[in-house]
Amino acid sequence: MAEAADFQGTSASPARRWLRRTGALLAGAPLLAGLLQLPAATPADAAGQESPQVASSAGSVSVAVDSLSPSAPSEGDTVTVSGTVTNNGKQTVTGAHVDLQVGPPLETRSAIDTLAKKRDDLQGPSSEKVGGKYTEKFTELTPGVAEPFSISVPADKLDLGDDGVYQLAVALSGKTSAQPWEQVLGIQRTFLPWQPEESGTRTKTTFLWPLISSAHMAAETGSNEQQTPVFRDDELAEEIAPGGRLDQLVSLGKGLDVTWVVDPDLLASVDAMTGSYQVRSADGSTTPGKNQEVAKHWLAELQQAVTGEEVAALPFGDPDLASLAHNGTSVTGSLNHLKEATDAADETVDTILHVKPSTDFVWPVDGAVDPSIVKVATSAGADKVITRSDSLQDNLSYTPSAARPIGGGTTAVVADSRMSTAFQGDLTKASASTLAVQRFLAQSLTLGLQTGKQRSVVVAPQRMPSVSQAQAMAEALAALQGGNWSESQDLTAAAKAKPDPAANTKVPPASAYPSSLRKQELPRAAFEQIARTQSKLDKFKVILTRQSRVVTPFGRAMNREMSTSWRGRGVAAVGYRDGIESYLNGLIDGVKLIQKSETKLSGRSAMIPVTVQNNLVQGVEHLKLRLTSKNPTRLKIGGDAYEEQPVTVNGGHAQSVKFTTSANANGQAEVVAQLYTVDGQRYGAPVTFDVRVTEVTPTVMLVIGGGVLLLVLAGFRMYTQRKRAAAREAAEDDTAEADDETDGPQSQADAQQNPETSGARLEQQTEAGSRADGPEQPSDPAPDTAAESADPSGTGERVDR
Repeated sequence: MAEAADFQGTSASPARRWLRRTGALLAGAPLLAGLLQLPAATPADAAGQESPQVASSAGSVSVAVDSLSPSAPSEGDTVTVSGTVTNNGKQTVTGAHVDLQVGPPLETRSAIDTLAKKRDDLQGPSSEKVGGKYTEKFTELTPGVAEPFSISVPADKLDLGDDGVYQLAVALSGKTSAQPWEQVLGIQRTFLPWQPEESGTRTKTTFLWPLISSAHMAAETGSNEQQTPVFRDDELAEEIAPGGRLDQLVSLGKGLDVTWVVDPDLLASVDAMTGSYQVRSADGSTTPGKNQEVAKHWLAELQQAVTGEEVAALPFGDPDLASLAHNGTSVTGSLNHLKEATDAADETVDTILHVKPSTDFVWPVDGAVDPSIVKVATSAGADKVITRSDSLQDNLSYTPSAARPIGGGTTAVVADSRMSTAFQGDLTKASASTLAVQRFLAQSLTLGLQTGKQRSVVVAPQRMPSVSQAQAMAEALAALQGGNWSESQDLTAAAKAKPDPAANTKVPPASAYPSSLRKQELPRAAFEQIARTQSKLDKFKVILTRQSRVVTPFGRAMNREMSTSWRGRGVAAVGYRDGIESYLNGLIDGVKLIQKSETKLSGRSAMIPVTVQNNLVQGVEHLKLRLTSKNPTRLKIGGDAYEEQPVTVNGGHAQSVKFTTSANANGQAEVVAQLYTVDGQRYGAPVTFDVRVTEVTPTVMLVIGGGVLLLVLAGFRMYTQRKRAAAREAAEDDTAEADDETDGPQSQADAQQNPETSGARLEQQTEAGSRADGPEQPSDPAPDTAAESADPSGTGERVDR
């Protein structure tokens, strides 16, 4: 892409320097050509040379510029450059000194990129030494030892001319025993933005300040009334703790004029930490969370930081729009999750931060778009897509304003790719951070000098910057906002800025989408699993008396399953989705039928109980229990093949449901119990058991009845016989008494006259009495029944017939 600086000229001083350098190079060209044809000089031959030579040990000393202050100097400022020099060679460097060098202004943004690639190349662009007292000398540099340096020079001594970006190089020169002549052994180039006076047309700059994290919560909550949240780990506490990544983002962003871009899931997670919560350990156990005060402090700091600033809320969980567009739209229900995530964003941010966020913006990964991504991104109601200039490219010699219409009422807000990617990579070293800051400022100033027209520029850095990256961003932004060529603007204003008519408004085709980004997308299988989980949830919630206890946490968990943070973490993403589905399966299995063993029925009809167990905290309703006979000709349920009854079970209880059965024949019948929802959907696993029928026939009943009747008759007969025997004995006693009264004196006389006859008669009477009372010995059999009596039956007695 062609670019032009649109400078109107240079001052006499830089022009003269440039002419002197050009002339010197032209004059020395023949001499250099001749030297190249000569044999290489030995160290002894070169010892008397005065001009520095590029030695074979070039680059053996590393130069690190750790600090450049101020980053964008003005008239009267003193520029201080600090850092370290380290001898990476094997020989001691003697006569070493560090010098500052200033090169000509870099007129294009591409020239800045080129210089950044050659920042430590000894063969890179030449520059002119400041010289004089603005140098630092070292007696020697010992191998492996880093030596600090610091050089301060007034800005007017740098001989800077017109506004622009100048190359500032820090070079170390010295000698070694192998090459004892002065030579440049190490160099580090950076950028020095120079605009001492305020610009008449300041560039309006929008800087997005992202507060986004990965998923730290799933769907699991405590079984208590408060539904105590359960965190998958304690990493979020580390991020918001003092010195943590998110703590630094809030602290650094406070006081800067930025647009806060917030994932509502992060706010909801931290808010959940302010109360009682649990943290799941690696072994599966949970422990009480202890970072309530940390969470409260972080939220309070954030609320203060966003006061008066614009807050743009992403959909809940920061869904991966590109993955959804490329792999999820063909899966039923995927777009519904995006709509739910968008709807949840407004309420979440407003409730926690007490500010009304903008929900009109969506932000695809790295700002890369194609028609399908734009279509999906705007399907949930947003009409502004944050893209990037390396995706929606312009074939212009300057950088146009960010906003432009791309059709269908949608506005593309095109972030500047060079400025947006300036803080990527490892910036833990001070030298890397300083270079990133200076490069960012250099790109901003050069962009502003391209035309005399005011433009709106948007900077969209990486989603989750590290602490060192955030620190570099804050340093650069503070310098930019304190400079003379830029002014702050919020994101909504940038989106409403007048578009440049020459800017590109055609969304690139799908084939232009970067393959490196496509490889990191969520696969179709991910969205199919999410759809399967949603289907199970839909069936489960029908039976619940308090649906929100389950629907809300699972809905938010499925939003997190689509998160952009899963890019590059495929294994972790699969584990997260499996955990959500497994937890839901466990809740569904909490309402089930109790297994039954074989049941026996004796008789034509009986009641069969079936028990429903509810292990959930809340009650269940809107369930039907159906009992079905597989052999209705033998066993009927409720007069037919099956019967249904409604089921309502309180939380933590079991309920037995009884079904009336009728048997038509003996044998075994298979019975199936199955729960159904009120809309006819099967719920849970069925329970199958056997019912063994032992039916009682009429013949058997007759035999049993006859036996009972015989027993009754035999008992009655024994009763009547005993009663008659008792009556007969009473009669005999009366007769004996009468005989005694009539024959008393005569009998006594006879007994006296004939004792043998009297004895015989007495023996006969005694024998008769013995027979009436029973057997004389235990071995003698007693009669079965007494002799029948001819007396009439008493009142109420039954007569044997």
